[in-house]
Amino acid sequence: QGCAQKYVVKNYFYYYLFKFSAALGEEIFYITFLPFTYWNIDHSVSRRMIIIWSIVMYIGQVSKDILKWPRPLSPPVVKLEMRTDAEYGMPSTHAMAATAISFSFLIATMNQYKYPFELGLTAAFVFSTLVCLSRLYTGMHTVLDVIGGALISAVLLVLLYPAWDSIDHLLLTSPFCPLLSIAVPLVLCYNYPKLDYYSPTRGDTTTILGAGAGATVGFWLNNQYAAPAYASENLGFPLITGMMVVLMLARFFTGLFVILLTRQLMKSMVLSVLCYCYKFPIGDLEARRRLEVEVPYKFVTYSSVGFSATVIVPLLHELLGLI
Repeated sequence: QGCAQKYVVKNYFYYYLFKFSAALGEEIFYITFLPFTYWNIDHSVSRRMIIIWSIVMYIGQVSKDILKWPRPLSPPVVKLEMRTDAEYGMPSTHAMAATAISFSFLIATMNQYKYPFELGLTAAFVFSTLVCLSRLYTGMHTVLDVIGGALISAVLLVLLYPAWDSIDHLLLTSPFCPLLSIAVPLVLCYNYPKLDYYSPTRGDTTTILGAGAGATVGFWLNNQYAAPAYASENLGFPLITGMMVVLMLARFFTGLFVILLTRQLMKSMVLSVLCYCYKFPIGDLEARRRLEVEVPYKFVTYSSVGFSATVIVPLLHELLGLI
């Protein structure tokens, strides 16, 4: 483990296609697409996607460490990634995330915007399929891992859909929402299944739940003190103009700069405080993997990112005249 195998790329089209597709199930995609949807498309769509994504990913991550099914053996499989190799394989959380995000986007928009349903269904299917196939190509999962992940995500979507609007309304209007949005994910993170060796699954789960918690608090705050969320629903899809594209790109890059800056600043600040409290050098990787350090470090950092994306960035957009 930890040593990348040498390999020869014989088909660069497949290589770059599936390397790119694999990135669609990682943080770089979550931190760009989900905020982009919130800033430029529809708040209600973004809220539902983030809620589904958080639930699906938590269940997927916990399932890995409960089932403890190993990843494909290498050799004979050549693994093109090393970071997640320490994790267990079943189910594929890339497959779960891709299925949840693509089909929740379809479900949330099909009754709100006018576009051919077949086109949306095809796009969702192609997106999720590319991510699933990328996990096979990169050698990180078996076919069963990928099918299992996609099926679990599909079942969760079916089960959650009837309560989708009720959950959304509750999170926007309940006075207990901010407290529960922080307390419940923290309890889940601190009570994450224990393993005999370190795996990045707990840290990744904390990152996801932290981002979801911060965003949910932001949703609630915006609904309480800004325009109510339901006041702007179902307005129809606007005509895309050149100026609108410029504004969308301006909102996106401005927001992306803010959340990346927030992430970097909070990482440095929170880690410095934890180093002082627990008396370990900032470069001590083993200390940073301890439960009492890893959970607050990642949770505070990424809840700040989620809050910044839903509250600070829209305020900045308004200040700059980008809305």
